[in-house]
Amino acid sequence: MAPQDRRAALIAATLPLMRECGTAVSTRQIAEAAGVAEGTIFGVFPDKASLLRAALMSAFDPQPVVDALAAIDLRGGLRARLREAVTMLRTGMSANANLIAAPRELMADDAEFRERMMDGRRHLAAGIALLVKPDRDRLRRSPEATAQLLLMLITVSVDRSFCQAGEFGDMDDEEIVSVLLDGLLVRPSSTPPTESLR
Repeated sequence: MAPQDRRAALIAATLPLMRECGTAVSTRQIAEAAGVAEGTIFGVFPDKASLLRAALMSAFDPQPVVDALAAIDLRGGLRARLREAVTMLRTGMSANANLIAAPRELMADDAEFRERMMDGRRHLAAGIALLVKPDRDRLRRSPEATAQLLLMLITVSVDRSFCQAGEFGDMDDEEIVSVLLDGLLVRPSSTPPTESLR
């Protein structure tokens, strides 16, 4: 097997284990899942942390999501565009919910990894900002700030470590978009959302 193929196979075997065990996954578990000898890992990666970082980079690679965001029809209303984006983003974040804390552990002694993870988040936020841009004149914040707020709302709805007792865990896609665009004030059920933001 070519080195790049072996690397990809090890990353593919590591991700499901990390989703289950976090960074506590052992190289023996990874080797068994990949169907290789444990020493094979260290022929491709200098240490376990390097493999875990590579797996996280793969799990949090923003490009597939950015491409999918770019495919959302900008002619639809802002609310509809954001609902579609939130559904997509929450699905991806939910799949990686057990990995969200892992980058913090692995960032401590690797500045390059930290920068790559932050760059991925910036890339994702830029993709969301492009969805918002056609309606920038209707919003109090820039498309970039709106994208950051949306990412924060999605993150707290998925990652239970952000709040006690999971206060935001019951938020659905519609409520996330509504909180972003309408705020937290309860509106009478007969009052529809602002027509211009539909």
